Amino acid sequence: MDYLDGLNPSQRAAVEQIEGPVMIVAGAGSGKTRVITYRVAHLIRKGVDPFNILVLTFTNKAAKEMRERIMKVVGSEAKNIWMGTFHSVFAKLLRVEAAKIGYPSNFTIYDTDDSKSLIRTILKEKQLDDKLYNANFVYNRISSSKNNLISPAEYLNNEHIQAEDFSTGRGNLGEIYQIYTQRCFKAGAMDFDDLLFKTNVLLREHPEVLYKYQNKFKYLMVDEYQDTNFSQYLIVKKLAANNENICVVGDDAQSIYAFRGANIQNILNFEKDYPDLKVFKLEQNYRSTKNIVSVANSIIANNKNQLKKSVFSENEEGDKIKVSRAFSDNEEGKIVAEAIAQEQALKGSKYHDFAILYRTNAQSRAMEEALRKLNVPYKIYGGLSFYQRKEIKDLIAYFRLTFNPNDEEALKRVINYPRRGIGDTTIERIMIAADQYNLTMWEVICDAPKYLDSRSSASVANFASLIQSFQVMTKTHSAYDTALHIAQHSTLLKDLYSDKSVEGLSRYENIQELLNGIKEFSEREDIEEKGLDIFMQDIALLTNDDNDKNPDADTVSLMTIHSAKGLEFDNVFVVGLEENLFPSQMSLSSRADLEEERRLFYVAITRAGKKLMLSYATSRYRWGTLTSCEPSRFIEEIDARYLELEFKSNTKTAGNSLFDDERSAWQQKETFSKPKPSSLPKTRSILPKAHVPSEGFAPSDTSGLQMGMEVEHERFGFGKVIHLEGNKPDIKATIFFKDLGQKQLLLKFAKLKIIK
Repeated sequence: MDYLDGLNPSQRAAVEQIEGPVMIVAGAGSGKTRVITYRVAHLIRKGVDPFNILVLTFTNKAAKEMRERIMKVVGSEAKNIWMGTFHSVFAKLLRVEAAKIGYPSNFTIYDTDDSKSLIRTILKEKQLDDKLYNANFVYNRISSSKNNLISPAEYLNNEHIQAEDFSTGRGNLGEIYQIYTQRCFKAGAMDFDDLLFKTNVLLREHPEVLYKYQNKFKYLMVDEYQDTNFSQYLIVKKLAANNENICVVGDDAQSIYAFRGANIQNILNFEKDYPDLKVFKLEQNYRSTKNIVSVANSIIANNKNQLKKSVFSENEEGDKIKVSRAFSDNEEGKIVAEAIAQEQALKGSKYHDFAILYRTNAQSRAMEEALRKLNVPYKIYGGLSFYQRKEIKDLIAYFRLTFNPNDEEALKRVINYPRRGIGDTTIERIMIAADQYNLTMWEVICDAPKYLDSRSSASVANFASLIQSFQVMTKTHSAYDTALHIAQHSTLLKDLYSDKSVEGLSRYENIQELLNGIKEFSEREDIEEKGLDIFMQDIALLTNDDNDKNPDADTVSLMTIHSAKGLEFDNVFVVGLEENLFPSQMSLSSRADLEEERRLFYVAITRAGKKLMLSYATSRYRWGTLTSCEPSRFIEEIDARYLELEFKSNTKTAGNSLFDDERSAWQQKETFSKPKPSSLPKTRSILPKAHVPSEGFAPSDTSGLQMGMEVEHERFGFGKVIHLEGNKPDIKATIFFKDLGQKQLLLKFAKLKIIK
């Protein structure tokens, strides 16, 4: 079994342990993907039927890479493994079993935009304040409930949840959740969270289905287990209950998705579920230099809540980690850009070997400006994906409607695009009739003369005939021919082609690119089902991490640290290492949140292979005002012997604070005036000036105050609400004021004016 020969002893032991519960703790750069793929290959070599193996990942890209590697060892048998993301695997399962929970097998999968559009419709119908019931907030509330397996009925009957909603003035959230769920069901649609929520419902309410899949999936492997939420945890636990041949792989030190519902306790407490668990630790880092690994270890050692491991590297010692201080965020960008340009010029490095990582997307501005000035090519990751572009979503809405005419979000999107004389008033009448007679919008449309006046019913009937003609087409034509027919006969292609602007041309080309993708899909030999409905299912389940991160494009990569997880670069710059930015101000109220921020820093550091540079600014614009910044506590946690401080002539010894001078300046409340191009900023005292209230200042009703709102206080000035706690009438608001920093105020006495 020569494929085992290239593994180190820890990797090999993990691969060869194929029976019983197994946890593989995989440190950064430790060859995790190789171990997973070889372990699956080893199962097959040992006689396990690939149809009985389930491998769950968090990105389609990871699943594709693993399958390709397994094929190199065991051949085409790898095609028979159930492998993919949680959402793609259980969407496939639900399509087979959908009827048991009252759904059609061709149910639509709503993306975030569809869900928020439906929420906005409900808010409008209920005449609720869309500022208080912000669609993003409502969507996240519903999503969080589903990930914790709280149904609408349970939500409405939970006294704690109801008390929390009413204390913030949002007592209708439970009702919105209930109506949202009913509308999705009526439309034959599931949102992303439903794919897991409904799987849990299916396995709970239909024991015969659970038994069927327990016997089918005799061997389970879960990648990135530290990123699983409660819903995912429960599915995996149920499926593995009979055979207990479950292997989870992950690194608690890289658990950074609590804001998405990930629960680090799933990996920390895994042994409690399986007392006879065998644990293997992959501790050799093959990616990074010894210095980079040592820095990462010294950082993560500060976290109390972790699985202990000793990550090491046998690579070269490497350069010390540079720490740069800048006077402003613009100067920080200049320092980073010049370092990249110099490295590229002197050593011939490729631009794609460099990455700039930051805590928030807003930090990219200063970096972009500096790179442009030096003509350094770059690409920002995490922007609008191809499938989120309006023209793409429009055409896909036609596809969705063709296969599921009850999909009301798709219907509303295209019923009058391109324009065909069906105005908002007509659409509203269709919705009212559907509600009044307990029909779907499609059922009303198909019998338009019965519910609408003759003038509007003719246009609506023509639209119904158009969609029905598309439905007939799907039964006899390929995915590509059907898609092209729909693009042409919906007149969407003609509408885009008639727009001769640069933007219009780009949109037309995007549609052509989508059609090219469908053509390529329909000609693939590695899949059996090639219908347009299968193509739509694939793209509906794309994850954020599946966006094109082409390593061959010679550009510097700019991205948030969250986006960088799983990637690696020779040279990494981690910028904006300042208190209240990184760690984020929102994370400073609890140890759990602070430890997650520290894990995020650990992830940033371990993306680097050869060189790592850290930087911070002593002043940064916030709220349009230049304010002082204190160096991040995370830099101080690094053992000083691994650092090279570019702004010091005398590096301090380990054990001493690296930033005594800066901390002293911060405590004395020094700041800088706006830097001039030709000179260093001058320091000046910033004793706070008395705030002059804006003209017509009058306190607002704060019963609907929510986090993120901007407010004005008659003495403290302008600020932003960062936290709310307590119950009426004693709700406390934590507000970050531009000039004074953070203050906690009792709302009933605060006299705040809500700006926005």
